Amino acid sequence: MSQGILWPDELVGQLAAGGRRVIRYDHRDTGLSGTVDFATEPYAWDDIKNDVYRVLAAHGLDSAHLVGHSAGGLLGQLIAVEAPERVRSLTLIASSPLGGGEGQVLLRALTGQPQPEGSLPEPEAEFVEFFRALMAAPPARDHRALIDSMIAEQRVLHGTGLPFDEDAARRLQERVYGRARDLSAAANHRLAAGAGPDFEPVGALHRVQAPTLVIEGSHEPVKPGHGAIIAEQIPGARLLTVKGMGHTLPQETHQELADAILTHTAE
Repeated sequence: MSQGILWPDELVGQLAAGGRRVIRYDHRDTGLSGTVDFATEPYAWDDIKNDVYRVLAAHGLDSAHLVGHSAGGLLGQLIAVEAPERVRSLTLIASSPLGGGEGQVLLRALTGQPQPEGSLPEPEAEFVEFFRALMAAPPARDHRALIDSMIAEQRVLHGTGLPFDEDAARRLQERVYGRARDLSAAANHRLAAGAGPDFEPVGALHRVQAPTLVIEGSHEPVKPGHGAIIAEQIPGARLLTVKGMGHTLPQETHQELADAILTHTAE
């Protein structure tokens, strides 16, 4: 549900300065990409995954180093399983293991249902409480209220390990607001999750052949411990825990992230 600019300019700049050609893009129904009326033009998560192939083709690329954050990491895992020749290396940040049922864990947490034995670790209490309140609240009525709500969400995702820069968050969310053709269309991604067959194969991560780096924040509020589970299931995967990082990519983490990605993609 994110625009390409959620990959911070500073981090992307450090990767480019390290000799990497960086492609970031707005997912369908976000930012400057096209938007649809989901009721008349439905799609599934498999279509969102196939958009990655379309972006590569548009740039004349047969393969690439894939770096995915959160749900983007799920897409990266799926591509690495189904088309290993397209993936030079895989970097997964703040993501959950493919086929692990993360969506159901989140749904049960938000609705107060018990988690079955063996489920992934559920989100932190602060995250659950915030989104329960958000779902029950009426929609924001004006620009300022909407931006304030977006900042509040970013604060929770940021976690408690590093200071939260509200001014920087406001600048970012104003950019997100200003670039969106239709800000509400991003919610179509949630509808897509239930619009087709489950796109996540279970027990497939052992088939990943690409060199894999898994990055997880020490203060991850949404998917705590999920990175370690991914690293256990992908042969040869390495796990990096970034001190203080939550579910966002704040300025304090850029140097460590850039160094790790540059080293990983140089191999």
